[in-house]
Amino acid sequence: MTTTWKNIETWIDAHVEQMVELQRLLTAIPAIAPESGGDGEAKKCRALKKWLAKAGIKDIVHYDAPDSRVRGGVRPNLVATIPGRKKDAVWIIAHTDVVPEGERKLWTGDPWKLRRDGSKLIGRGVEDNQQAIVSGAFAALSFLKTHTVPERTIKLLFAADEEVGSAMGMHYLLEHHNLFSRDDLIVVPDSGVEDGRAIEVAEKNMFWFKFTVKGKQTHASHPDQGVNAFLAGSALALVLHGMRNVFHQRDKLFSPPWSTFEPTKKEANVPNVNTIPGEDVFYLDCRILPRYSLDQVRDQVARRAAQIEAQYGVRITAEELQANESPPTKAEAPVVRALADAVKRVYGVNTKPVGIGGGTVAAPLRAKGYDAAVWCRIKHCAHQPDEYCLVENLVGDTKVFARIMLGQENAKMD
Repeated sequence: MTTTWKNIETWIDAHVEQMVELQRLLTAIPAIAPESGGDGEAKKCRALKKWLAKAGIKDIVHYDAPDSRVRGGVRPNLVATIPGRKKDAVWIIAHTDVVPEGERKLWTGDPWKLRRDGSKLIGRGVEDNQQAIVSGAFAALSFLKTHTVPERTIKLLFAADEEVGSAMGMHYLLEHHNLFSRDDLIVVPDSGVEDGRAIEVAEKNMFWFKFTVKGKQTHASHPDQGVNAFLAGSALALVLHGMRNVFHQRDKLFSPPWSTFEPTKKEANVPNVNTIPGEDVFYLDCRILPRYSLDQVRDQVARRAAQIEAQYGVRITAEELQANESPPTKAEAPVVRALADAVKRVYGVNTKPVGIGGGTVAAPLRAKGYDAAVWCRIKHCAHQPDEYCLVENLVGDTKVFARIMLGQENAKMD
């Protein structure tokens, strides 16, 4: 291999403990959306910006989204830049927000204090998405510290609000700022498989609904004098779940290969057993194959809600909480080819394009016409108690991103 790549790889291998310490710093600062009872990402971003500047990355720009629900009134998005030979960029996009800890009793230690167990780093956010934050940062630093000029300009984006829809993150950036070019290589390390073989090029269209069913409250001994909103809501949940029989086609790119319509969260109605509830509220999570449009789903939802209104004598309101649809990135796109080459050289595996049911910030990028590929090597413990990442994945992913940053012109192999 070239001397240039050997110097970069050697530097990365020599800074594993510093990667662990950055994970420790980030884990100690919860960055939870206000929808989940948190105060946003500002404190975490301040600590990250200070760390990056101290490490030598000076070009860091804020793109803050206004949000009156959090202290300081903004949700920060940070872009760190290292100039390359070309203005076309390699983007590594990570999100700084995390989900809440969940049931504390299910953790074997403090979720907000990093613990190391052999090669495991345990704590909330270490895999989702701090593995990406750290690997992207150290890949970029490997160029600064070895005095290597990358072929393309390196751009690290640390985005807000991914866990609850990206309104204050990627959607805000795409609406208000012109950051990206069609010729950029955009990598989102927010989904993958354990051996690194999967490059995500497509996501199911996503719909989140909130349904409010209004009937008439009454004593349970006289249900004939009321209209049971819970009963009607339950019927509505069933007929909405039945949309899978309408949107029934399959696509082997995805797992599962069909569209899903799942009732999920349910709000409390009445506090006592002997009252017929006059209002019922529940939520529906829809993951739809890209061959179907969201308008087709809207039409089916409206038809089924009207059916239940007529059958049960209730009024139903459907509120769209999230609605994302995007075309796939072509399997032969430059970013996919660059990732496939880098993964092969670092991990020694041949990759394949896949689709996922989960949502990442790649979807709104694709909807705007930007090719984006989602990749990392992970253990799939995000959002779980005792979430962890492996040190070897942290280091390996850093090398993959560094190989892409180095570019083919500078990284010719023997």
